[in-house]
Amino acid sequence: MKDITTIFGSMVFNDVAMQARLPKDVYKALKKTMSHGTHLELDVANAVANAMKEWAIEKGATHFTHWFQPMTGVTAEKHDSFIMPSGDGGAVMDFSGKELVKGEPDASSFPSGGLRCTFEARGYTVWDTTSYAFIKDGTLCIPTAFCSYSGEALDKKTPLLRSMEAVNKQALRILRLFGNKTAQKVVTTVGPEQEYFLIDEQMYLSRPDLMYTGRTLFGAKPSKGQKMEAHYFGSLKPRVSAYMKELDEELWKLGVYAKTKHNETAPAQHELAPIFGTANVACDHNQLTMEMMKVVAVRHGLSCLLHEKPFAGISGSGKHNNWSIITDTGVNLLEAGDTPSQNAQFLLFLTAVIKAVNEYQDSLRASASSAGNDHRLGANEAPPAIISMFLGDELTEILEAIDAGAEYKDKGRFNVEVGVSVLPHFPKDSTDRNRTSPFAFTGNRFEFRMLGSAFSIAGPNIVLNTAVAEVLGQFADELEKANDFKKALAGLIKKTYNENKRIIFNGNNYSDEWATEAKKRGLSNLASAADALPAFVSQKSVSLFAKHNVFSQVEMQSRFEIMMDNYCKTLNIEALTMIEMTKGLIIPAVIEYQNELVLLLERKKNCGVVAENVMEGRLLAKISKLSSSLIKKLDALEKAISDAKTKGDITARGKFYRSGVFAKMNELRVVVDELETLVGKNYWPLPSYGEILTSVI
Repeated sequence: MKDITTIFGSMVFNDVAMQARLPKDVYKALKKTMSHGTHLELDVANAVANAMKEWAIEKGATHFTHWFQPMTGVTAEKHDSFIMPSGDGGAVMDFSGKELVKGEPDASSFPSGGLRCTFEARGYTVWDTTSYAFIKDGTLCIPTAFCSYSGEALDKKTPLLRSMEAVNKQALRILRLFGNKTAQKVVTTVGPEQEYFLIDEQMYLSRPDLMYTGRTLFGAKPSKGQKMEAHYFGSLKPRVSAYMKELDEELWKLGVYAKTKHNETAPAQHELAPIFGTANVACDHNQLTMEMMKVVAVRHGLSCLLHEKPFAGISGSGKHNNWSIITDTGVNLLEAGDTPSQNAQFLLFLTAVIKAVNEYQDSLRASASSAGNDHRLGANEAPPAIISMFLGDELTEILEAIDAGAEYKDKGRFNVEVGVSVLPHFPKDSTDRNRTSPFAFTGNRFEFRMLGSAFSIAGPNIVLNTAVAEVLGQFADELEKANDFKKALAGLIKKTYNENKRIIFNGNNYSDEWATEAKKRGLSNLASAADALPAFVSQKSVSLFAKHNVFSQVEMQSRFEIMMDNYCKTLNIEALTMIEMTKGLIIPAVIEYQNELVLLLERKKNCGVVAENVMEGRLLAKISKLSSSLIKKLDALEKAISDAKTKGDITARGKFYRSGVFAKMNELRVVVDELETLVGKNYWPLPSYGEILTSVI
């Protein structure tokens, strides 16, 4: 067995590698840049580049790339070799500080939402010194930000870094008011739980819908789905176990703290969770995790599905975003402690998050919006589309007591008694877990559960960071001018909770009663991405991000255009794929089976049997009726796609794709799925849900 501590980070130019290979003065200068954002001098960059190159070559690398995260939702890389002519017809390996710090990909070839025209090609990638370089597939990968020639952010990393700076600035103001002069930096940390499906690769290759869209567009429900609830935390199948073992090793080499692995609720569904990291590094690592999941799957004859809803009627896959705020001295500012009612600093940060989520609930909802995630939210397997917060009974009681001006007696920490003397006692957490809540406090962090499995975690964390920074700034403004800090602090906590407690809900978010109650409270219920995405560019949202220099108005508008355009394109591709599959696979199979039934009936008719009285006749009548309906639904879908082209405004087009095209897709699917239950298995051209979900043994 491989020693984890030996392989961990072996393909990362981390602090250990830096100390071993860089001169002391260069190492100190680089660390200062990494921790304080100071300018990196060219001579330092040259020394780092040379050491990085030598290390990479020793590891077998021949190329380098600026690894960045454009607004496609996946990563991008342009590879350059280290090779340079030596002047004598030979070659040398070279890598300069200039090449390390800056690259120049074609900015107009990536989604820009109108920021870059086709003829305005120049863009820059800039080294993110806070995220370690690593080697992947023989290439030195340098994590970078990506911006246009005129400085606009064209990626997901740049605004994430900006939002982290905003939180740092405002949180430090609060800490100084509490007398904390030690902390020099505050960062947000994230631990994204990644859910995914594993199916046999041949099953994947037999389904055009999976290949083109990532989800099954047709498929009758299997006789056994997840009704028995036997898969969750069940023993791992041999192929899955082997896959997970190799995936862990590959991620460990890349410095990803892959920690937890298990079966999820649905058949063929699994989860991987890492240890927390700073938000931007966690984002990098999650992108690497999703990539490696797919790469390693192929080696095992498997296919990894990251779509939010690969199978209808089966639980979809999310990505739970565990978020917290921590100082550089290791203090978690969302740690309640043994007596949370007396922990004023914790209560202030807690109420800051409550207010941020309440006031910017629409922006948070927009950050978790996509065509794929529309299938999950509100499906009683994931949170509803309504944003609310779960605090648990104890914290809610504390805040209610503060609001009422009543005394609260701390309950302390109790042990859980399970009624078996031989079993050890263990302390009870201050909160329960509420898996139906979109935004739940889980001990020393908040878990934002609305994200889809294919998401980059950058967007939701940008919104969360910026909203919290805004509220912390408001708090600091008020407290800094207070004559009596303690009195002002107590009043602020009480006022903030009172004005924002409508967002708190500790009950069952799946219930119909909650939707009614949420409406009474004035909470938003943006059912689809088409409804939610416009909230991102509301005046309130634009003002927030512009104030903290996270997004300019132009950058926000461009992102809205990209997200809504992606929504329309996704549904368009799915609709066209449905039409192609229906015409090329489904209709021929149905006709072939009907012909077989007709031949059987002819034989029986010749024997004097009445068609209506035999199985073949009744079956043929059902299929014929469905076939007529199939053609009508197919025509209606084609018309809806054509009508969508007439919607000039991107917002109107997005809403039509939801109400028009998506609705017609569902109508067509109902007919095809019923036909699957009637047409003989040997005739049906697609693997069934039952076959796919049990394909890995």
